Amino acid sequence: MPPIAGPARSAALLTAALILLTACGGGKDSTAAKSPGTDGYPVTLKNCGRTVTVDAPPERAVPVDQGSTEILLSLGLADRLAATATWTDPVLGGLEKANAGVPRISDNRPSSEKVLDQEPDFVSASFESTLAKGGVAPREQFEKLGVPTYVSPADCTAKDNSKDGDGVRSGPLTMDSVYAEVRDLARVFGVPGRGEKLVAGLRARVREATDGIDASGTSLMYWFANSESPYLAGCCGAPGIITRELGAENAFADTHEEWPQISWETVADRDPDVLVIGDLTRKSQTAESAAKKIAFLESDPVTKNMNAVRHKRYVLLSGQAMNPTIRTVEGVERVAAALRSFGLAR
Repeated sequence: MPPIAGPARSAALLTAALILLTACGGGKDSTAAKSPGTDGYPVTLKNCGRTVTVDAPPERAVPVDQGSTEILLSLGLADRLAATATWTDPVLGGLEKANAGVPRISDNRPSSEKVLDQEPDFVSASFESTLAKGGVAPREQFEKLGVPTYVSPADCTAKDNSKDGDGVRSGPLTMDSVYAEVRDLARVFGVPGRGEKLVAGLRARVREATDGIDASGTSLMYWFANSESPYLAGCCGAPGIITRELGAENAFADTHEEWPQISWETVADRDPDVLVIGDLTRKSQTAESAAKKIAFLESDPVTKNMNAVRHKRYVLLSGQAMNPTIRTVEGVERVAAALRSFGLAR
C-alpha cells in the first residue's frame, strides 16, 4: 500500500518503552504465560521467514493494520482485541458493532509506545513495513518481550520488500495467500472452524461474481492516492487478482512494483477503458477521496480527455479492497458489476 504517514521513531524511545513494559507488565502476564499447555497449544507457524510460536489463545491482541483487524473481527474475536490502528476506510459492513468496542490508538501507524501500553500478547500486521524499522517497531523488539508477531503472507510471498517503495513482486499474488492468513489467525486464536467457514464464504463470493464473465480486451487502471505523482497498481498485487479473475487487462501490467508512482502523461498515453479509484478516508496523501480524484481527472488538461474520464467509467473501491485483504473479494464483486454495467464484459 502507498506510504502511510506516521511520527518518527527513535531508538531511545523504543528502548524506554520496552523497559517500561517489562517493568509494568510484571503483575499482568500475557495469556501465553498464564495458560501453558492449553489444548491444541502451542501453535507454531512459519510466517514470512520466521517461526512464530503462540503458547495459548491471545487475549490482548493488537492488530496494527486495518486488514488484519477486519479478519479478526470477522472471526468473532473482538473481545480478544486490546486495540487496533492504521485505517484507510470505514470498517467492513456488518462489523460496525464489534469494531466499536475495540479502541483505536491511531488512524495512522501508532508509536511503539502506544502499542506497548496495551500490554499485548500478540501483534499482527498486514504489511512487513508495519513491523519493521521505520514502522511501529521491528518484530524482534516485540519478540524479545515474549510477544509473538504475525505478518500477512500476502505481503511476503514472492515479494521483495527490502528496497524503498511498496515492494516488488516476482510472481502474481493469489487469494490463496489471503485465505492462508485467515486460517493462520484462526489457528492462533483456537477457532479453526471459523476460519474455514470464512474462507468458504469468500470463495463462494468470488465464484458468484465471476460466473460467466469475460472482460478480455478491457483495460483497467487502479489509482490508490496522490494527484501530483499518483500511486498506480502494478501487475501482481491485489488489483492483479481482480483483473485476472475478470479476464481483463491491467494498463500497467508491465511493472512488477506493487504501487509505482507514474506520471500522468504516461497514464494518458496508456488511456485505460476504466479507472478503478481508491475512495479513502485517511488524510496522509493528496486526493484521498474518490470525489477529489474525480475532480482532478475531469479538470486536469492531461487527464480530462482520457477515454475513461470522458465516459465517466469510474469504479470506486475502498483502500482495503485494493490491498491483499479479505476485502479484495469486494473489489472483484464491484469491478465485475461495473464492467457489466458499462457493457465492457460478457
